[in-house]
Amino acid sequence: MKTILKITAALSALALTVTPALADSWLNSVKRTVASKQSYPRTAQMRGEEGTAKVKIYITASGKIEKAELAESSGSRALDKEAVAMMSRVGSVPTPPAGTSSVVLPLTWKLI
Repeated sequence: MKTILKITAALSALALTVTPALADSWLNSVKRTVASKQSYPRTAQMRGEEGTAKVKIYITASGKIEKAELAESSGSRALDKEAVAMMSRVGSVPTPPAGTSSVVLPLTWKLI
């Protein structure tokens, strides 16, 4: 069974003084950093569970992930739990260009 993991992101807060290009570049760096730690929970794979969980992360001015919370359920308890837990494995992301920020990351798990 082939597994596909997909991560996309929506910026929920970033100071207006940052240019859109800089914000996009930073957000792409955050997505890459988080995607590198994303894995498919074995129990969810065995049950054939798929879905997208949205996680809101709060990022300090130095890039440390201060807090993560489930913003929207994937419909799978295992995937939701993994979405929040993986943020502690990530630990930090590139330094936000406008200081302290928060981002909502939709994390998708799909079996093929």
